[in-house]
Amino acid sequence: MAPERVGVVVFDLDGVLVDVRASFRVAIAGTLAALGGGAAEEREIEALKHAGGYNNDWDLTRELLRRRGVEVERERVVEVFTDLYRGGKGGGPGLIEQERWLLPAGLLAGLARRYALALFTGRPRQDAEFTLRRFGARQAFATLVALEDVAEQKPSPEGLERIRARHAPLALTAYVGDTIDDAHAAAAGGVAFYAVCAPERAAAFRAAGSQWTGPNAAAAAGALLAGAGLRAD
Repeated sequence: MAPERVGVVVFDLDGVLVDVRASFRVAIAGTLAALGGGAAEEREIEALKHAGGYNNDWDLTRELLRRRGVEVERERVVEVFTDLYRGGKGGGPGLIEQERWLLPAGLLAGLARRYALALFTGRPRQDAEFTLRRFGARQAFATLVALEDVAEQKPSPEGLERIRARHAPLALTAYVGDTIDDAHAAAAGGVAFYAVCAPERAAAFRAAGSQWTGPNAAAAAGALLAGAGLRAD
């Protein structure tokens, strides 16, 4: 008999389960250049991410353009960004094809045996579904809350509340994310936050209410399995 699940673990996708440095970060730079904003500064992108309020990369790109004195309608930013990310007008593969899965299969399977797994991401559902299926991970996640599924984006906890309602009476054990907006969403939703971050960012995440900090999703999975009294595979 399969063991009874002890709770729900919710993951963010980008930067946690998927390495997006060669996809979203390149799409930000390409969109900025294509719309007259010049070269992207990695430190400026990081500063906006760390400050919070720019969880959506379309909005972050538009803000970078605005700071360079370039006013562009959001729809145009989305159009250029999406063509780069998904591939389209040029006929070639999109940057989405450059992504890399970060959580070892054994750890994902171990978590799925003991917890119900869910995703709360700011990606459009089409892109999230494509990536999960590409890496053979879709079946591990019982619930996916994507961009179109909520009226308010992170740091609103709306996505977490939807997952809580979907899985009741199971409690939400943790939200695993990598941005301050993720941390604020968890705090607002009354969910423990596991921050995937570099060591120098740990203090900022603890100040935002994180219960755990570590270098990657594998470390978070190990901690969650240990908390459930299990050994990581």
